[in-house]
Amino acid sequence: MLQSPSSTIGIANLPNQTHKIVSRKGATFTVMVVGEAGTGKSTFVNTLLTTTVKNYRDPNKRRDALNRKTVSIDVIRVEFEEKGFRTQLNVVDTPGFGDYVNNRDAWVPIIDFIDGQHESYLRQEMQPERVDMLDGRVHACLYFIYPSGQTLRPLDIETMKKLGTRVNLIPVIAKADTLTPKDLANFKRRVRDAIAHHNINVYLPPVESDTEGTTERNQVLVDAMPYSVIGSEDDVVTPDGRTVKGRQYLWGVSEVENEDHCDFKKLRNLLIRQHMLDLVTTTEENHYETFRSTHLDANGRLVSTVTRKDAKFKEEEDNLRRRFAEQVKAKEAMFRQWEQKLIAERDKLNKDLEHEHSYITALTSEIKLLEEKMSSKK
Repeated sequence: MLQSPSSTIGIANLPNQTHKIVSRKGATFTVMVVGEAGTGKSTFVNTLLTTTVKNYRDPNKRRDALNRKTVSIDVIRVEFEEKGFRTQLNVVDTPGFGDYVNNRDAWVPIIDFIDGQHESYLRQEMQPERVDMLDGRVHACLYFIYPSGQTLRPLDIETMKKLGTRVNLIPVIAKADTLTPKDLANFKRRVRDAIAHHNINVYLPPVESDTEGTTERNQVLVDAMPYSVIGSEDDVVTPDGRTVKGRQYLWGVSEVENEDHCDFKKLRNLLIRQHMLDLVTTTEENHYETFRSTHLDANGRLVSTVTRKDAKFKEEEDNLRRRFAEQVKAKEAMFRQWEQKLIAERDKLNKDLEHEHSYITALTSEIKLLEEKMSSKK
């Protein structure tokens, strides 16, 4: 039976106590960015956090990167403090994804990394001492879609299907200012249709809320998916004299935080201001629990482990295989040269033997003729 005490006993202070504990401990939030080179992932991250968190790749070194033929995983860790609340932000980048002619299994290193973080956390939970556990689980994955104006590519579809079952997948249309408003609206509709047709799981924030106005705001976030973004760290002046973050064009200014231009503010609200806790909770209660239930037996023993190969080790293995094949090819070429030389020497010796044989035969014939002449004279 629910009872209301005649005088307060302090239960209502529990949220304040929880707030103090969380503020003291801080929080960890990990976001992964996936997309081919040139879709503005670095610019978006830096714009989102209003600081240079991720350095830009040197365009002159992209050709060197193409020689790797593998997708690598880069993790950048940054700690922020705002109003006394500390948050460690982990940004996971996937350079090399979608950059090659043959992108078969390009998603495998990404999937292995996500599963590997779940396994690492699970192993820590199984230890007797669980103090200072490291949580590298990915709470949100931003998948950057190239603004082709058509629809999702086969690589996008396959990768998003794999990611959607393991992580909170958030599709993002990169460089929205390269499309007209009409083309952008049609492209978003085609992407939504492709996501529904292929049963791709994407993260959608909870809509219903007891707070007035929150339900409407959440519905706006749901309707905006996939989120079109414009990234820029530059300050530009609009025709009406305002200084904003955006890009300057001959026809005017494309503003980052103008909701008539893109969904940057909506995506920021989704990631940080309104639904960060839900992203963390969904990762804990859905994706991690799914992984945990499939990797523990009834007795709580780890029955299977994630078989993964670090991308850098795979790259080294590929290089070793390539060097070995080149050495074998060089040896085979050298052996063929030796064989041809031996064959040439053999042919030369055979010709010399034939010449000597012919010479001996001729001498024999001459001797026989001389003998016959001497016999006839007698």
